[in-house]
Amino acid sequence: MDTLEVVDMHTGGEPVRIVLSGYPALPKGTILEKRAHVRDRLDHLRRILMFEPRGHYDMYGALLVEPDLPGADIAVLFMHNEGYSTMCGHAVIALGRYAVDHGLVTPVEPLTTVNIECPCGMVVAEVEVTDGRAGAVSFESVPSFLFAADRTVDVPGFGEIRFDVSYGGAFYALADAGQFGLAFGRSPARAFVDAAAALTEAVRQSVPLSHPDSPDLAFLYGSILTDGGDGAGGVATRNVCVFADAQVDRSPTGSGVTARLAAMHARGRVAPGETRLFESIVGSRFTGAVLRTALAGDRAAIIARVSGRSHYSGKASFSVEPDDELGRGFLVV
Repeated sequence: MDTLEVVDMHTGGEPVRIVLSGYPALPKGTILEKRAHVRDRLDHLRRILMFEPRGHYDMYGALLVEPDLPGADIAVLFMHNEGYSTMCGHAVIALGRYAVDHGLVTPVEPLTTVNIECPCGMVVAEVEVTDGRAGAVSFESVPSFLFAADRTVDVPGFGEIRFDVSYGGAFYALADAGQFGLAFGRSPARAFVDAAAALTEAVRQSVPLSHPDSPDLAFLYGSILTDGGDGAGGVATRNVCVFADAQVDRSPTGSGVTARLAAMHARGRVAPGETRLFESIVGSRFTGAVLRTALAGDRAAIIARVSGRSHYSGKASFSVEPDDELGRGFLVV
């Protein structure tokens, strides 16, 4: 196995392990075809990078690949403890800064545009640049929409729960945490994880999903439990996103903020041009705004703008000795 070279960053506390080298060349094709190839042929490398002893249950990764869409500066596949997601806002924020800092785009002050091809489509990031140094990053979402509103489902152990399903580059179930007897700042993180994971499983069984662009996008990525607020007036609304195999996002979740904005806009709770404030379970914050309305197929949709900051935490070279079975990746759960 070739050495795997990575740079580690975090956005709002959520890790982003950017894979620079060590993967074999991928066949040409669309980003979804590349995603399928990596999933079906190279998943052992995800396990090495994401799992122990080099990673942990909540590690997150981004693999840079050859762009396919015209105008893309970089292309990326996202990975986590379960597999490969279609969109990741916190990773886009990190990649925007990384692209400027490492010369993948030509820096332009005060804003540098980075076109990032994701499995869900092209995501346009804008990076604040001062004296050649990248700072805060904003991105424009793909068309995002409320898929199902005010549904109810019986969640084992919790009873009947009211929820929405909304798309922000990935599909999420959205629900008020109070329905589970949970309160931010008082209830332990484990309780949020158990509740959100139970909701995800119940919604997966009860709500068939579809997406106008590709059936590969039509899966429920996770659940977001909120405090019921809307982030208006400078008062942050808190949420926690539990995705993949009960993985907890430490950031406010970029695609989740987008999904929440889509649901709020569909209900008339946020208008184009209004900025809202979102806070994660660890206290980090993103701002989000509805830029304009759009269409996703024949569905009414929005284009959202989400902003945050990312920081570097290190870099590493990883390898596996031939006789090291544990070194191929494991999780203690």
